[in-house]
Amino acid sequence: MLSRPNAQLLLATVGFALCFAVFGSISAMMPILKKQLQLSPLQASLAVATPVLLGSLGRIPLGWLADRYGGRKIFSLVMLASVVPAVAMAWVKTFPQLLLCGFFAGIALAVFSVGVGFVSRWYPPDRQGTPLGIYGAGNVGQSLAAYGSPLLVGALGYAWGFWMFALLLAVWMVIFILFARDAERRAPAPTLAQMLAPARNPQALRLSLYYFLTFGGFVALAGYLPIFLTEWFNLSARDAGMRTAGFIMLATGLRPLGGWLADKLGGNTVLRAIFPFLSACALLMSLPHLLPFTLGALMMAAGIGMGNGAVFKLVPEHFPHSVGTVTGFVGAAGGLGGFFPPLLVGGVYQLTGTFSPAFLLLAGVSLVCYWQAAASGDSNLRDR
Repeated sequence: MLSRPNAQLLLATVGFALCFAVFGSISAMMPILKKQLQLSPLQASLAVATPVLLGSLGRIPLGWLADRYGGRKIFSLVMLASVVPAVAMAWVKTFPQLLLCGFFAGIALAVFSVGVGFVSRWYPPDRQGTPLGIYGAGNVGQSLAAYGSPLLVGALGYAWGFWMFALLLAVWMVIFILFARDAERRAPAPTLAQMLAPARNPQALRLSLYYFLTFGGFVALAGYLPIFLTEWFNLSARDAGMRTAGFIMLATGLRPLGGWLADKLGGNTVLRAIFPFLSACALLMSLPHLLPFTLGALMMAAGIGMGNGAVFKLVPEHFPHSVGTVTGFVGAAGGLGGFFPPLLVGGVYQLTGTFSPAFLLLAGVSLVCYWQAAASGDSNLRDR
């Protein structure tokens, strides 16, 4: 029973969600940390972005290791490695300590590429869009952190804003170790040279650009929304957390829809419709008024959620024999999309007192992605 594909999908999705909650607890707690440690806007931006660095670059080796040694073993090790910095966050007293703990907590974000390889092998290529969209819906873990961490602080104390998710992840790690199974391998494990091959593949580079926008935009906005809402619109940390949770829930909930539409219509077709829509959303968010910003943010959540699902329909379609490896490469680009924008946003805000230029840049990147999707057509490139 537990060796069936849907059971394994459930085990991986919950594991990913709890890893994402550990990662998300840092940005959820940032308004509190900012006051507690007296951080400047640029320091707060760096603290939000730092976990994304390991979460991005770590996806490449972890995806390769999952292809080579099996997703069950690597997923379990990553969950264990995620618990330690989450526990240590409660004792952070200085900005350097915050950066150090935040950096290592980023491994919780890097688990994504492990899970994609683990899940995809349980399903035939023509049915992978929907389960991968469901697995990607584990992003909801960040919503749990955005909403739950401020509540936990009020109810149980500051440390439990981090510790609760670390505890839940530790429990699920035990369940995962007991019941998870790797699907039968259909192809030899990739070599190190094959791991680096996507860097020379135009299709992999194009998918990386798409994911830089869709997933990177999700991570950057979900991580920075509490700061946007408290700094730009003077909302309370609790109100900002609830609104951020809604953004994450909407983006996460529509990710499976993006995968399903990609199965039906083709991933590239879906993305060609989404990218201009994201550009319009970014223009709305550039307006320094709460109503258009909120409308733009909700529409942005819907667009990037469906875009995430569509992109990862294309990965196993174009690279069926090296899903974990290519997912690591593409996922790293997506993670970096969540690393650099917060730094840029923090610097812009510190210099100008407004976030608007950052959203105008986001609109431009969306149009570049549309241009690439339109130019590529419906390519049939495969890694045969």
